[in-house]
Amino acid sequence: MMAMKQRVNLMAILGERGYRVTVPRIMIARLLEQKPEGITAQALCEELPSVGRATVFRTLKLFLEADILCKLDTMGGSPIYRFCERGHHHHSVCTMCGAVEELRATKVESLLRAISDEIPGQVVGHRIDLYVDCKNCPRNGKD
Repeated sequence: MMAMKQRVNLMAILGERGYRVTVPRIMIARLLEQKPEGITAQALCEELPSVGRATVFRTLKLFLEADILCKLDTMGGSPIYRFCERGHHHHSVCTMCGAVEELRATKVESLLRAISDEIPGQVVGHRIDLYVDCKNCPRNGKD
């Protein structure tokens, strides 16, 4: 099961980086695993009232730095956080239902290489999120 594998990897990553595996971090990780569509920091705080707000934000930052969590800006304002595959990728976010899909957009990488001479500096990273009305959206066509 992916969630169990991810938790084991997460705890190993924390240990490798010298961070303790604490009960609040495990609680946050488990809730994130239950929300594959993503969740806002505020919703994490509300669903885990026994975990302090500062702990939630520090843990999110830690998971982001470990490259196991994605932070996605939404058109509605508050970013959502979700576990993601490690390595470089992009996302599509449905503007109607909020579904998030990871994309390995090789053409984007090719385009960046093709226009590298036109970029005033060396690209050290990029992030592309596509906002879509997904094909299978349960809200599609329902006004």
